[in-house]
Amino acid sequence: MKPIPVVFHIGPLQVHTYGIGLAIAFWFAYRYFVRRLRRAGYPTDWVATMFFWVVVSAIVGARALHVLSNLSYYRADPGDVFAIWHGGLSSFGGILFAVPVGILIAHWRCPQLRLGRAMDIVAPALMAGWALGRLLGPQVEVAGGGHPTHQWFGMYYAGQVGKRLPVPLFQAAEDFGVFCVLLLVERRLKHWPDGTARSGFPSGTVIGVGMVLWGIERFLDEHLWLGEDGHLGSLLVQGAGIALAVGGLVLLVVTRRRWNRWLADGAPPAADVGVDEDDGSEDDNENDGDEAEREPAPEPEPEPEIRPVAPGTASLGSSGPGTADPH
Repeated sequence: MKPIPVVFHIGPLQVHTYGIGLAIAFWFAYRYFVRRLRRAGYPTDWVATMFFWVVVSAIVGARALHVLSNLSYYRADPGDVFAIWHGGLSSFGGILFAVPVGILIAHWRCPQLRLGRAMDIVAPALMAGWALGRLLGPQVEVAGGGHPTHQWFGMYYAGQVGKRLPVPLFQAAEDFGVFCVLLLVERRLKHWPDGTARSGFPSGTVIGVGMVLWGIERFLDEHLWLGEDGHLGSLLVQGAGIALAVGGLVLLVVTRRRWNRWLADGAPPAADVGVDEDDGSEDDNENDGDEAEREPAPEPEPEPEIRPVAPGTASLGSSGPGTADPH
């Protein structure tokens, strides 16, 4: 079996399959995030600008961490530092650069979208895009496979000798599984145990679960199928996976305490809730996405009835004869 083609030509133009796959994955994540924001009642005109800078920062960060992790190789061949079409992007490096950029731009362009709600909304979109990116990115790059194997499911990859573990396929399945779990958690949050819909709920649970599951996934992938003993890059990825999972657990503990306060108070905190809609999506208040179920506005008092009066008198509504009109 021959490796999957990693490059093809359109006339004199050389096109790398890896780049096309990542572009498709980024576009899909963008469209899905916009859809989720719109269903949550937030404006979306700012997302295109934010997305552009997130993509740029993600690529820069992913490449920087990869080069740092393989510094001895790139010292010997510095011309390959910018050759991202050969592969070599670190997931954690992309997150390390892209997440702060996305948070800052979102806070600036859409201040009503609080951080907790933003992360809960983006988490499923991020996992869906990541699952697609594994299929269309590392699966069709140079040296995209894992450890050598003689198993029937082994595949050949360009730049690697012999059959390799199809780790990108494993990761795509894992990421899709995490995506499904996040949707189930999100759906569960919208209803009380008796099945009635909640008017809102504290944020942090969805992103917390995603951090725990994806951190464990990345640690195990690197430890079992990709990493090399004692290699700096492998150790960094495994350490980052553990740190991400621990951070998610801490966030879930904090969120659980907020849930307890929310239940005790009988109303969600005004700055951090989601409000359900009939379409089953996670939604905030239509106007600002951050308010609890509002109290019904008091009905206006009826206007006093103005009755015609005889000349020389002035009365209004129930005022007695001969009283002056206050207007």
